Amino acid sequence: MQSDSVLCLNPRGVHRMAYRVWGNPDNPRVLICVHGLARNGHDFDELARSLSDTYRVVCPDIVGRGESDWLPEGAPYEIGQYIQDMMVLIGRLKVEKVSWLGTSMGGIIGQALAALPGSPINRLILNDIGARVPKESLKRISLYMGERRFSSLDDVETYLRDTYPALAGISDKQWQELARHAVRVLPSGQLALHYDPAIAEATRKAAAMDQDIDLWPFWYSITCPRALIWGEQSDVLDMPTVTQMQAHTPDLEILALPEIGHAPSLMEDDQIRWIKDWLNRHPDPDLIKAERPLIRNPYASL
Repeated sequence: MQSDSVLCLNPRGVHRMAYRVWGNPDNPRVLICVHGLARNGHDFDELARSLSDTYRVVCPDIVGRGESDWLPEGAPYEIGQYIQDMMVLIGRLKVEKVSWLGTSMGGIIGQALAALPGSPINRLILNDIGARVPKESLKRISLYMGERRFSSLDDVETYLRDTYPALAGISDKQWQELARHAVRVLPSGQLALHYDPAIAEATRKAAAMDQDIDLWPFWYSITCPRALIWGEQSDVLDMPTVTQMQAHTPDLEILALPEIGHAPSLMEDDQIRWIKDWLNRHPDPDLIKAERPLIRNPYASL
């Protein structure tokens, strides 16, 4: 695994977006994994390690999270900014097409980017996010985000276990790793969550609007192969939304996980195997085209 960063523009200046690369840095098979609202790219360490023999797996910390810079005051945390940043990253990777796996917010960014004409995304896997986000789930999410202080990593781990019950199936070692990457050390020696508190404020404002997030125009515009991982107990992705998505996209393949809420960890063996299998059964169409042998006209010289 290698760590790097790329410089991106925002309305008030320039910020640095950190990312990690697993696998051969020259591999044209690129899988970009994008985390959720209050998380960071380390959420995909287990998956990236498993896929790195086949793909160059790229896991960014979206601006304001993890090792990336925070946006300057007055620069909004919004999808348009994230899309611009991701296009800069894709340019750095020197590829024109990528596969995309997005958890929650990462899936919203993926849908918005995949819907654009000429999009670089040619395969899309969504983890517990769909074409509609209910307003009730936004309110719940806004309640757990904000300024928090911890005296130890054990306290952080306890907080994470309480906040993310969908991850109950991961090991104690994996919880410890999540806790280690979830915080930054303050000058006082205390620990704080590793994201800009301004993100929590933006989330509260969005929740106060008391409206669903409507992503259907994006979903209807996407043409690449799509897959969906769904925690059946999720309040972010409900059954009516899944049913409507599948009605519009009959070839949408779904991994439904009973008794799991928002969002599946993608750290458990069965989830990783399913992702691998789907990618194998839906090979990168652009690479297939590029690798197809050239058939020359035998009569061209006559």
